[in-house]
Amino acid sequence: MKLRLHLFEFEDLPWFPRVIRAGMMDYLRFMISSLGIYQPIVPLLRNALEQTSQASMLELCAGAGGGTEGVVRTLQTTGLPAAQVTLTDLYPQPAAWQLLASRTPGLHFAAMPVDATAVPAHLGGFRTVFSAFHHFAPPTATALLTDAVRQRAGIGVFEGAGKHWAEILLALTVLPVAQLLITPFIRPFRLSRLVFTYVVPLIPLFTIWDGCVSILRMYAPEQLLALAHRADPQGTFIWQAGKVRHWWGPEVTYLIGLPRNLGA
Repeated sequence: MKLRLHLFEFEDLPWFPRVIRAGMMDYLRFMISSLGIYQPIVPLLRNALEQTSQASMLELCAGAGGGTEGVVRTLQTTGLPAAQVTLTDLYPQPAAWQLLASRTPGLHFAAMPVDATAVPAHLGGFRTVFSAFHHFAPPTATALLTDAVRQRAGIGVFEGAGKHWAEILLALTVLPVAQLLITPFIRPFRLSRLVFTYVVPLIPLFTIWDGCVSILRMYAPEQLLALAHRADPQGTFIWQAGKVRHWWGPEVTYLIGLPRNLGA
């Protein structure tokens, strides 16, 4: 799918109820973690960390933190035992992050809001963006990458889809049924999540819309590279974009940028 439509997502709207947004993010975290959606990019991420001589990651736009938990564990057991990550977001979710931190060695979080286009200098590490880059229109997406270039911070952008029409069909059919089945098992337990899933089903309805729109808003690899080159007109970074496939079918779209002359 080459088409990109920057339609609105409910979770991006400032007036959107926090309790509904949290329920949607909890579901996304549960699905990503349970299905190991981002496992295929572990070799790419490990290589990037090794090339930048880092073991620490700084996750921007972390949401409920579903992208990183399994990834950091795999990194720790496949050659980077010191791997760690700090979760950040413009709208922090410390309650969800505390649960992840309690069961995942090396996972930390910053409780204050962090703007991904102007990251405080004291927050170091290789930057990652999981399942969130599509939220940004081209000017803001470019600004996010520009900030990484300005601070010479390596960055990896990962989207847990390959941008196919079939993925929209799944978001309309299979995934809503799965959401109804798994919601009672999502932790931490929230009564509000049950109410707004089964009694007043706002969480599933908004998830269907945002899921379809997310795919339409995703950047294809060539579009990611175009944004990167706009953010880095002097070519001070080496950029790589593409897709990797999970063993059971789904794809992950990625962009990785590393500063040149790392040893200089």
